[in-house]
Amino acid sequence: MGASRKEILTCERAFSGIQPTARTLVRARVRAKLTFVLGLVAVLIVVLVLWGVRGLGHWLVVADPLEPARAIVVLGGRVPFRATEAASIYHQGWAPEVWLTKDVRSAEETALDRLGVTVIRADVYNREVLERLGVPSGALRLLSDSVQNTIEETRLIARELRANGADRVILVTSKVHSRRVRAIWSSIVGASPRAVIRYAGEEPYHPGSWWRNTRDALDVSREVFGLMNVWAGFPVQPDPQTNHGLPGDDEKAQ
Repeated sequence: MGASRKEILTCERAFSGIQPTARTLVRARVRAKLTFVLGLVAVLIVVLVLWGVRGLGHWLVVADPLEPARAIVVLGGRVPFRATEAASIYHQGWAPEVWLTKDVRSAEETALDRLGVTVIRADVYNREVLERLGVPSGALRLLSDSVQNTIEETRLIARELRANGADRVILVTSKVHSRRVRAIWSSIVGASPRAVIRYAGEEPYHPGSWWRNTRDALDVSREVFGLMNVWAGFPVQPDPQTNHGLPGDDEKAQ
């Protein structure tokens, strides 16, 4: 026999009393799963950001295998580390000459000149470092034109190579500056003449923790911005009234 109307009504009331509780439990489970998934996504994002930040310092550092070249060029800045590296490469027999570049006079140097204070230029220091490390004076050459930044250095060096019928040069720079030097050469000069990029091994730089000290943090920030400027076609140009300052100061504007 079928259930009476009273029994049916009693069951419906009982079921309706259970339903809200069941729906609440379902919602709670869904909410918990969503929270868990979002938490995993957040952790993954943090891990990727930290990995990217840590990897950025290493990514900026590049070096090409050494090849015989017309000359080794000490790019301006970071005395004496680049000259020291150039001397080592010279003694390994990879090139017969070491070329030096000279900077345009900075506002600081001009002010010191007015005060009668003698300023020793970076190229003078580099020459002395090279000679003290056994590079003969006859193998040293100071390029004639003054330069303000890495772009101008690149154009000057390429012009000198073509004038000498040379197809390869070794460029010595800093670790953090090496990728940008390669990018600038590729953008302005191309594949010929070829630039072999090397960095100064003794110069202090902490690629895995660059954000922990102001020098490395400023270097990395400048290089990232500089690379963006190269990739964008050099829309940002350096102030013609300034260069990178006194000998040994940080990297040039471009």
